[in-house]
Amino acid sequence: MEAPGVVLEISLAAQRLYHWRDGALLSEYPVSTARNGPGERLGSGCTPRGWHGVRARIGGGAPVNTVFIRRRPTGEVYSPELGRQYPERDWILTRILWLSGLEPGRNRLGDVDTFRRFIYIHGTPDGTPMGVPGSRGCVRMRNSDLVELFDQVSAGTRVLIRG
Repeated sequence: MEAPGVVLEISLAAQRLYHWRDGALLSEYPVSTARNGPGERLGSGCTPRGWHGVRARIGGGAPVNTVFIRRRPTGEVYSPELGRQYPERDWILTRILWLSGLEPGRNRLGDVDTFRRFIYIHGTPDGTPMGVPGSRGCVRMRNSDLVELFDQVSAGTRVLIRG
């Protein structure tokens, strides 16, 4: 790691999330970032790069596969049948770590603001491929991995997204 204090590092090239503490790698997970690649512009469908912070933690204690729309639980629990019923949904499941850019002009403020773009680290259906780009800009994780990570991450945790 280049900078002290980094806790989460996301590699767009490797499609991996690395969890660091005190310079030691605690864990790593496969992820799926934007199918449109890296980018910061509003409406781009890209994953923003640079330094971010976890602005909000949403869904703590919710059952695995809880469905969220606009950061609110819908009362649904994802199943393959529900997925077939709503094939157009971009499934946001289980937990949400809502990111906020820390670099004005790059990923904060104006038309590059990560927080206003609603960029999250979130759970996804178990059948969603990991290790390959496929999201609409967010960082998707397996639900079991996200539950494990969520319990170790607080609001304010720094996140570096490398593109």
